[in-house]
Amino acid sequence: MDTREELGSGGVEKVGLKGSFLKHTCQDGQKVIFEGEILEHQTAIEYILGVLTSEKYGAVKSLNEIDAVGHRVVHGGEKFNTSVLITDEVIEMLEECIELAPLHNPPNLAGIRAISELLPDTPQAGVFDTAYHQTMPEHAYMYGIPYSLYKKYGIRRYGFHGTSHRYVSRRACEFLGLDYENSKIITAHIGNGVSVTAIENGKSVDTSMGFTPLEGLMMGTRSGDVDLGVVPFLLEKENLNASALSALFNKHSGVLGVSGISSDMREIENAVSEGNERAILALKMYEYRIKKYISSYIGTLNGVDVIVFTGGVGENQTGTRQYVCEGLSWMGVELDKELNAKARGKEALLTTPNSRVKVVVIPTDEEYMIASDTLEIVGGK
Repeated sequence: MDTREELGSGGVEKVGLKGSFLKHTCQDGQKVIFEGEILEHQTAIEYILGVLTSEKYGAVKSLNEIDAVGHRVVHGGEKFNTSVLITDEVIEMLEECIELAPLHNPPNLAGIRAISELLPDTPQAGVFDTAYHQTMPEHAYMYGIPYSLYKKYGIRRYGFHGTSHRYVSRRACEFLGLDYENSKIITAHIGNGVSVTAIENGKSVDTSMGFTPLEGLMMGTRSGDVDLGVVPFLLEKENLNASALSALFNKHSGVLGVSGISSDMREIENAVSEGNERAILALKMYEYRIKKYISSYIGTLNGVDVIVFTGGVGENQTGTRQYVCEGLSWMGVELDKELNAKARGKEALLTTPNSRVKVVVIPTDEEYMIASDTLEIVGGK
């Protein structure tokens, strides 16, 4: 941890589905894929631990060298405002949050239980996507619905991508030599999932995702903000149930739904270059909403010192960054087009020395944040 040297990385995909596999990258950069019938999460973690300790591809000689395990947990509700040591009480509280994230929290809990069984004496830490945003003021996280529904069901803005926003905002200040506790920062996590966060003096004060990751900007397959009146209209006109409507907005909308081509922005850019009108429209909508949210958060913060781009698109799609920055020239953002054109996937300053606002690319590293929090929680054992 002191050198941040990565000994191995990877993951299991399609758990419980046909064609499941484990992909693993060794310390020397060698990449391997292991195919197998991986029906549930405990089997997946057994595969991972087996590879990590294998003589040919492993990173450690035995499981005894694993001093702690960190878990990303999507939703901590209002119960967690920081990363925590996982105990039986914490697991019970996470079970209470399942209804807030029914697709994500159950597999998160399955991973925790699998480690508890396979490594019973190894401490575990939970790092929550929602925790960083628990500093939002009440007027920012509340919805304009009857207050009784908030008290009864916890319906409010929670925000997501918190681990990413926390990492890149802090790292941006280190990169620029600024005081994190005395800076106004807007972070734009732009990829298949998209969220923007306003950060004042090291604390999240507003963020675009809400009760679920569906709210906010248009994303790869998610619609983002839609007039709620559309919901009963579609329920009646298309004869949809709640599950089908959720799938429509979460899996078949956004860039994919508008373009009819793909949720992958690389494929959209190729279609745009060929003159595809729906791809052009999808890209314009996607970029416009990024600029719109960043602009609104400049007002929220009463100014901004740093704008950070991260995520697959934020780190690599130069055209999107240029579009957004040129729309902020009124704020004193002066983009260096040459620097912007070169910046792909690496830390970089994108603005000229005369720019009143610094704009940077900071590749996110959520895995490091999880590892760092875990080390702090277990006391460096």
